[in-house]
Amino acid sequence: MNPIVRNILAVVIGAFIGGIVNMGIVMISGSIIPPPPGVDVTTAEGLEKGIHLFGFKHYIMPFLAHALGTFAGAYVASLIAATHKMKFALLIGALFFAGGIMAAQMIPASIWFIIVDLTLAYFPLAYIGGKWGQGIKRA
Repeated sequence: MNPIVRNILAVVIGAFIGGIVNMGIVMISGSIIPPPPGVDVTTAEGLEKGIHLFGFKHYIMPFLAHALGTFAGAYVASLIAATHKMKFALLIGALFFAGGIMAAQMIPASIWFIIVDLTLAYFPLAYIGGKWGQGIKRA
């Protein structure tokens, strides 16, 4: 396959897989760590009204969704990419980081969570995913 086409597919498929992992974790998070009583997390308005009731434990699953989604996407991108595997893994990190910035502007989370999320969930996990992807040798 043409390396350019393969590299484009690496980004598209990596972003898609990362998005699926991210959303999958978000979808199951309420059954693992339920929101505070009376908080409706299914709407932006409900989340905004109840976010002040969130404790540390309520931020664990969103962080894991962002971190593991980025990791999975970067890992897949580095596996598929024909060349510059780490660059494509970090590109996935940049795409998810941009999404994290947009989410931070839309969802009124605690400032400590936004700082931790933006500094630890995206580029570090994209780098690790890229390294893991480079470690697999194909025959």
